Amino acid sequence: MMAETDQFNPATALAHTPSSAKTTPRGVYAITPDDEDDERLLMRCEAVLAGGAQWLQYRNKPASKATRIRQASGLLPLCRARSVALIINDDLDVATAIGADGVHLGLGDGSIAAARAALGVDAIIGATCHNRLDLAERAVAEGASYVAFGAFFPSPTKPEAVQAAPELLALSQSLGLPRVAIGGINADNARLLIDAGADLIAVISAVFDTDDPQAATRRLADLF
Repeated sequence: MMAETDQFNPATALAHTPSSAKTTPRGVYAITPDDEDDERLLMRCEAVLAGGAQWLQYRNKPASKATRIRQASGLLPLCRARSVALIINDDLDVATAIGADGVHLGLGDGSIAAARAALGVDAIIGATCHNRLDLAERAVAEGASYVAFGAFFPSPTKPEAVQAAPELLALSQSLGLPRVAIGGINADNARLLIDAGADLIAVISAVFDTDDPQAATRRLADLF
């Protein structure tokens, strides 16, 4: 638990995480697909990490709590071996249980302050901000480590997601935190978002739904 005297500083939090997760990271932020097959999930994630992913987010919405803990526990040593931060999607309990590097919170998935208290000053805590700068400003004020905007393009994972304009990435530069772009991103359209100011591009299908996840990740990483 975080002591009452601890003061959160986003730069300090990122600086104490694995080397590839330090302040102003740039590159691929890979998000796992729903997969009940542990061996396949680990194999695909290992390939994505080998391809140069900077952060890995574990996400498996339909899975039971026991499955999420088991799979996330399996991913942790893979990430540690490559000094890549493992961030858990929307589940503070799992993040706490396995000692993950952080948690990503969507709207209604719990407070940033509670996550910070549970995971400590060094944790990476991300916030979904959709297409709204005001949500990003609030997340910064509450102690987020990074903000995520999107969807920038039609997304097969969330086809109903609100659309964000690339200009939002430039407008949010003054927030002083890493900006993550998400939603339908692939090797053909990622450059637009990188040029607009994205520090990380979050992808699922662009790397995991390919015959060669390692090569697909490398192609995206090379854009940086």
